[in-house]
Amino acid sequence: MACAGCRDGKGFETPFSMAFQPIVDVSNGQVFAYEALVRGVDGAGAGTIIAQVNEHNRYAFDQQCRVKAIELAAARAPEGSKLSINFMPNAVYEPRACIRMTLATADRVGFPLNRIIFEFTESEKIDTAHLLNILKTYKDIGFSTAIDDFGAGHAGLNLLAMFQPDIVKLDMDLVRGIDTSKSKRIVVSHTLNMLREFGIIAVCEGVETADEMKVLRDLGVNLIQGYLIARPAFEEFVLPVAA
Repeated sequence: MACAGCRDGKGFETPFSMAFQPIVDVSNGQVFAYEALVRGVDGAGAGTIIAQVNEHNRYAFDQQCRVKAIELAAARAPEGSKLSINFMPNAVYEPRACIRMTLATADRVGFPLNRIIFEFTESEKIDTAHLLNILKTYKDIGFSTAIDDFGAGHAGLNLLAMFQPDIVKLDMDLVRGIDTSKSKRIVVSHTLNMLREFGIIAVCEGVETADEMKVLRDLGVNLIQGYLIARPAFEEFVLPVAA
């Protein structure tokens, strides 16, 4: 099926830009990837931008996010850095048709496809068969794939049983206060063991305190994202503080 509107990415009229937050391998202090996060052109939060996305313009918005993130990464990211882009599965009508602008942008600015990670949040209710088609297509093209906010959304374990992405990012609500919650430690520990058996890379996001970090490190987590390491930086690719 051809994309209805998979033409030139026009249709979302509000200008916006991106901030970038590193995902850091705390075992060696190196940046694993930078996640692109929508911001206003003045650096303001994403709320006012996202509020204007609807079923009529979400394809255009999704396409423009990809283009903006890749262009900024090509111009400013440290050499060799991976780029993690959030995509909206419900904005993708037919994966190979709707990926054309992404491929053209990466080619134009010289950004390798194997440095792009596409992540989606499972909080968006979507058709599982459609999502699997997108993920498998992206993997075939050469992109990495990631589930964001794992443990908080609709797909969860059923999706993981059908498709194993390269990366799973554990929901921040499981991470927050893990140092004082035995139940969270049990859930996270078993989730990490399951991901290891699948051969999936685990990322813990939303880490804000040294005590949370210590527990996660004790559980064998190396990839961390959160304010303890670095806040999102508007149109910049910051190096993390010592962890």
